[in-house]
Amino acid sequence: MARAEIGIIGGSGLYSMPGFTNVHEEQIDTPFGSPSDAFVLGELEGRKVAFLARHGRGHRILPSELNFRANIYAFKKLGVERILSVSAVGSLKEEHKPTDFVIPDQFIDRTFNRVATFFGDGIVGHVAFGDPVCATVAKAAASACAKIGVAGKLGGTYVCMEGPQFSTRAESNLYRSWGADVIGMTNLQEAKLAREAEICYATIAMVTDYDCWREGHDSVTIEEIVAVLHKNADNAAKVVKAAVAALPRERSCACASAARYAVLTQPDAIPAAAKERLKLLFGKYHGW
Repeated sequence: MARAEIGIIGGSGLYSMPGFTNVHEEQIDTPFGSPSDAFVLGELEGRKVAFLARHGRGHRILPSELNFRANIYAFKKLGVERILSVSAVGSLKEEHKPTDFVIPDQFIDRTFNRVATFFGDGIVGHVAFGDPVCATVAKAAASACAKIGVAGKLGGTYVCMEGPQFSTRAESNLYRSWGADVIGMTNLQEAKLAREAEICYATIAMVTDYDCWREGHDSVTIEEIVAVLHKNADNAAKVVKAAVAALPRERSCACASAARYAVLTQPDAIPAAAKERLKLLFGKYHGW
């Protein structure tokens, strides 16, 4: 029986989830190592929810150090079918102001040091990723923003960069020339792995400041950014709560069967270790 149906990944500034009831913590083991932290399980708006602090409580883990596979696999192991990911981002457009939220529907990958698939080590597979977020979850997040009174734009492009350094001005202007909306360091790998795991996924990107393309950017102080982070976290908790309440009980999207035909390796060529490692994700289609 599923211990949770909805997952919440908290990013910079959001390290816990107010409003939980019947709360307890669980450490989840995975074939890919340890997740970022213990999962906080409980109920929110009458739904079973699992919360994970992406960078660990105390913000201990760099974006490049995150064990994305372990995090998403653990959500799957808990029975999670939908993930709301919350993360801090920089704005690439004047219209996205600090404290605004953006719910992107596209990503651009500018990372180079990440593992972003469960496949490999003897098994080859591919999933469609043209529409990288779940429209149902994204719409619920946008509706929640409107309900709470937070400026939230549905749609846009998220540039996922390696970090931990921020962009150069040349890079920032390049991303703007591509029409991108926000820039962050974490969400693309989560979205890719969630798709392979057949978990619906959407991002609530919280704008903390303008990226360095904007004149006057360098005068923004750390104190100002931290103040925005705290305000964003308060708003995000309210938005997540409203989004959880708005999500339909049943899934009718393509996310739920995204990996049905993903595996290309011939059955007799798949190592037993790979079958065991990925049984939770793909075993139902192949009798593993």
